[in-house]
Amino acid sequence: MAKHRAQSTNTGLKTARGAVLAGTITLGAVATGAGPALAAPITVPGIGTFEIPGVTENQIPPQFKAKPKGPETTPNLRTAAAIGQRAASAAVTRIGSPYVYGAAGPSAFDCSGLVYWSYKQAGKTIPRDSYGQLGGGTPVAEKDLEPGDVIIMNGGSHAGIYIGNGTIVHSLTEGVPVSKASLKSVDFYAARRY
Repeated sequence: MAKHRAQSTNTGLKTARGAVLAGTITLGAVATGAGPALAAPITVPGIGTFEIPGVTENQIPPQFKAKPKGPETTPNLRTAAAIGQRAASAAVTRIGSPYVYGAAGPSAFDCSGLVYWSYKQAGKTIPRDSYGQLGGGTPVAEKDLEPGDVIIMNGGSHAGIYIGNGTIVHSLTEGVPVSKASLKSVDFYAARRY
């Protein structure tokens, strides 16, 4: 006669423990099991704000807590415009600098390195590569561009800075120095405002 194992009555408990373990979310030093209908907003600097299921407000380190929306926390638009203008002005000073893949200044640049360096000169740190620059900031329609807006081209693989009057500054490719170009002459994909 074959031996039969007794049916375990705690199968559901093991499954629940496995689900909690599998649903654990780790963010820095914060770890929590996924819970029903709990979600807290977490802000990742330079990336955005996200609702993370299973995380409560008291589990989030202060630097990642989302700021409440309201007039007191709305960014000063004049300050954002000033930062953009300073970044655009910094980019213009690098016209003529050589293109070097992977370079982020101060004397040579690749496309996203020029954008990154220009914003650093304006006192703001943004993502270093063009895809990161595409993923950050606030989307801006082509018709609403302002100096300092990051222009993403060629499906995300190239970046430059809008300097106004339908003109960008970018570091195009090996052998071509940093230069101005008409926005109409490039393969516009998207724009982001930082």
